[in-house]
Amino acid sequence: MLSGSDMKKGISKVCYRFFTNLANPTRLAAIEQLMNKPMSVNELALALSQEQSMISHNLQPLLKCNLVTLKKEGKKHVYTVNEQTLRPIFETIQNHAEKFCPIGGKCLREENP
Repeated sequence: MLSGSDMKKGISKVCYRFFTNLANPTRLAAIEQLMNKPMSVNELALALSQEQSMISHNLQPLLKCNLVTLKKEGKKHVYTVNEQTLRPIFETIQNHAEKFCPIGGKCLREENP
């Protein structure tokens, strides 16, 4: 059985890894696109105006954490977002921005509030 301090260290480590994945702008942009529909790496690269290799590189940590999944459709590899995990997180952030941000969420939308 884990003691309280061991559990906190474990949770902190998991949270750090989880949110580090989401703190990357390219990964977040890919997730946003995948929230709309499943896409191949080439479709994502086109939608994000990025190099295919850059998108592939950024999808790997998301795959490793099961934030996105990969399915083969013939020769095409299609990425799908883990809706069960990410949809509630994005909804929580939106809710926070609307209800608790002192300037109506503006602080969460701008780099330098």
